[in-house]
Amino acid sequence: MGRLAGRATASSSGGALLEDRAALEHEEQIIWTEDVGAFDYVRQTVARLSTTRRRPVGWNGTGRRVGYSVLKSDAPSGDTGRFVRRVFWVKDYDRSEQPDGTYKTSAPSEAVDPRTVAPGVMGELTERAWGGPLPD
Repeated sequence: MGRLAGRATASSSGGALLEDRAALEHEEQIIWTEDVGAFDYVRQTVARLSTTRRRPVGWNGTGRRVGYSVLKSDAPSGDTGRFVRRVFWVKDYDRSEQPDGTYKTSAPSEAVDPRTVAPGVMGELTERAWGGPLPD
């Protein structure tokens, strides 16, 4: 039924979120490093530190990376020479890893349904990702 827009955890202010959305216009492809068909949700983060447009985005955070965005060859870098790219990841206690765990009938704040992810499109939180009807 209803959907809530996915949130990018690297963005804490409204201005940064708009900047993240604008950066998505340079995406060319989403690479999944695992079969996400079995995932009800993945975590979506906008990373501002990538030194490359196309190679895999490094991931030093908790959990494991399951996907990343690839940018067009003419995508601009920011003032620091770094590129803004998305990373998709899961933690050990996410529903895909522990179906009866913490997120059995909810999802973390950065969760998005991987079926709603596309180049240039922020993922969305769906009922499937949430594990039931979305809260109001």
